[in-house]
Amino acid sequence: MSRVYNFSAGPAVLPEEVLKEAAEEMLDYRGTGMSVMEMSHRSKAYETIIKEAEADLRDLLNIPDNYKVLFLQGGASQQFAMIPMNLMKNKVADYIVTGQWAKKAYQEAGMYGKANKIASSEDKTFSYIPDLSNLEISEDADYVYICENNTIYGTKFKELPDTKGKPLVSDVSSCFLSEPMDVTKYGMIYGGVQKNIGPAGVVICIIREDLITEDVLPGTPTMLRYKIHADNESLYNTPPAYGIYICGKVFKWIKKMGGLQAMKEYNEKKAKVLYDFLDSSKLFKGTVVPKDRSLMNVPFVTGNDELDAKFVKEAKAAGFENLKGHRSVGGMRASIYNAMPIEGVEKLVEFMKKFEEENA
Repeated sequence: MSRVYNFSAGPAVLPEEVLKEAAEEMLDYRGTGMSVMEMSHRSKAYETIIKEAEADLRDLLNIPDNYKVLFLQGGASQQFAMIPMNLMKNKVADYIVTGQWAKKAYQEAGMYGKANKIASSEDKTFSYIPDLSNLEISEDADYVYICENNTIYGTKFKELPDTKGKPLVSDVSSCFLSEPMDVTKYGMIYGGVQKNIGPAGVVICIIREDLITEDVLPGTPTMLRYKIHADNESLYNTPPAYGIYICGKVFKWIKKMGGLQAMKEYNEKKAKVLYDFLDSSKLFKGTVVPKDRSLMNVPFVTGNDELDAKFVKEAKAAGFENLKGHRSVGGMRASIYNAMPIEGVEKLVEFMKKFEEENA
């Protein structure tokens, strides 16, 4: 069977050469006589895998030495609680709510202290990024929180908010490694890897060292303390070993592709193909304010639910998988992460043109 064009928002498409390489190593990883799936996380071979993965990630993002890289479990959603448990020293935090995941993080933080919603785009179904020029940052806020790319709604922060000196915490799950980032502008960056980097089950946290302390909220479980994981180099307990191994391969693949600047240029080129078509189409239209459009997630609609359903069904039959929009918004969504080849986007647009002619 041939591979489909997979536009899933996550778990999502992975680079084919990474999958092939993992397949070749499945039964015998580099002469060890076993699979990475079967290997002790305390072994020399595995230590090399996790250390190399971290070194390559540090290299790609130019992560300074005063930031720790943690490979954790529980997905991005577990961070919604872990962040306030570890960082809410004054029990106050400011949240910018630009989508479902930021909203969930904001609601969760309210269980641990005072969460302030200082800006939101909920009034227009999260179809834009609010004005960030002069936010009312709380004087006693421990941090300011954003979700940088909104997977469901297809918006992206093109500039970061002025947090007036407070640490910025950013969920980058769906734009992780899609373009260069200046890590020093953040107190913490984190993301689930199942969109742009690896298989589900790993979350990567990059945290400035001064934010990692013993001083956590009373009752914080051992497993939810950043310091425990940082002190044990992500090996306090058995990590999601195989997932981290695949992430490491993807880091090497990105380096081979020319690094994050090359990735960004490729992603811009891919997104332009789709957005240009949507802007000229008489049937399909994008749902996001153009200046706030994501390069990774592109939601669109026909304006007719029945036609949307017909499109999704016919697209699937033609080999374009997972184009149905998130259940909370309907319509369609094409997620075009790093590993989606440009041919996939071009073929999708060809299919959309044909569908438009037949259904105009």
